[in-house]
Amino acid sequence: MAEILGLTGGIASGKTTVSKYFKKLKIDVIDADKIAHEIMEAGQPVVDEIVAYFGEEVLLENGEINRERLGKIVFESDEKREKLNQIVQKKIRKKIKQERDKLLGKQLIVLDIPLLYEQSYEDLVDQVMVVSVRETIQKKRLMDRNSQLTEEDAMNRIESQMSLEKKTKKADIVIDNNGTIENTMKQVRLWLNESGFSSLLTENNH
Repeated sequence: MAEILGLTGGIASGKTTVSKYFKKLKIDVIDADKIAHEIMEAGQPVVDEIVAYFGEEVLLENGEINRERLGKIVFESDEKREKLNQIVQKKIRKKIKQERDKLLGKQLIVLDIPLLYEQSYEDLVDQVMVVSVRETIQKKRLMDRNSQLTEEDAMNRIESQMSLEKKTKKADIVIDNNGTIENTMKQVRLWLNESGFSSLLTENNH
């Protein structure tokens, strides 16, 4: 039976960097964001539900959701963000479970879920790893990544999620991403070694 690790963090905390490292080690990663993109592709039933509530302004000419515009709307309103979650989260959860069940023969499966605690995914995983960073670094990285964001926009996005402080208190494993990428990867390797997954490091020549 596979060990199932929930991987989460905050926006711009470095979770994606850790997720990519697991993939580099050939460890199976189920990516909730990727699944969310798939269910919001043009022609998918979810798109009609989103447009019915948020209006045509969130639709691109090719029939896909304008994620940037929708993001701005939901990050500024708790009520609208909650409505979007009601529309998409059940479908995302169903797809994550389907993907997980296909991989149960593996040694380790990583579920990369940004809203793991907010959407109560603890029941799908054995342990939770949180990638954490100081808020000042988080804000700077977020604004560097998206130059159009104002400081207020950046803080709206950070504060729309459970705080990293709360997440680290709930976590089984905390990866400190305040330093270099190599230091972050070293912590991941240490966890793999200590958790009995050292073979996943040697098998993949890392």
